[in-house]
Amino acid sequence: MQKIVPFLWFEDSKAEEAAKFYISIFKNSKIVNTMRYGKSGPGQEGSVMSVTFQLEGQEFYALNDNPQFKFSEALSLFVNCDTQEEIDKLWEKLKEGGMELGPGWVKDKFGLAWQIVPRLLGEYLSDSDPEKSQRVIKAMMQMYKLDIDKLKQAYEGK
Repeated sequence: MQKIVPFLWFEDSKAEEAAKFYISIFKNSKIVNTMRYGKSGPGQEGSVMSVTFQLEGQEFYALNDNPQFKFSEALSLFVNCDTQEEIDKLWEKLKEGGMELGPGWVKDKFGLAWQIVPRLLGEYLSDSDPEKSQRVIKAMMQMYKLDIDKLKQAYEGK
């Protein structure tokens, strides 16, 4: 078990639904454990209290509770992608019932923010030539879903 595990608080008994949704999107993912309320509650006996799941080997803990707390963009899950096909697939699935937020950011139907980013973006943005990185930033700021070809063209000055 990893030492630090993201703990996600879902409202209205959505933890299990969310975990199943996420594992359907990411390869090498699975439900690890589902805990249910017993007779002593506080939820209805037999209903899901929490779900532990893995996405690409990263463990998450999802809790069902009241809607007292909501997700915000102050916390997002950052996904490094190697291909445009991977970006397109993740983007389309995560935005179903959710919304596009801005360059590389999408909020899913549960309110969780994701950053779907090409792995090479970090290389482009940290280039020692500030003109290259600024061209990439300018191109990126005109996108919702990031486009590897357009970012590469900006980096190369085309």
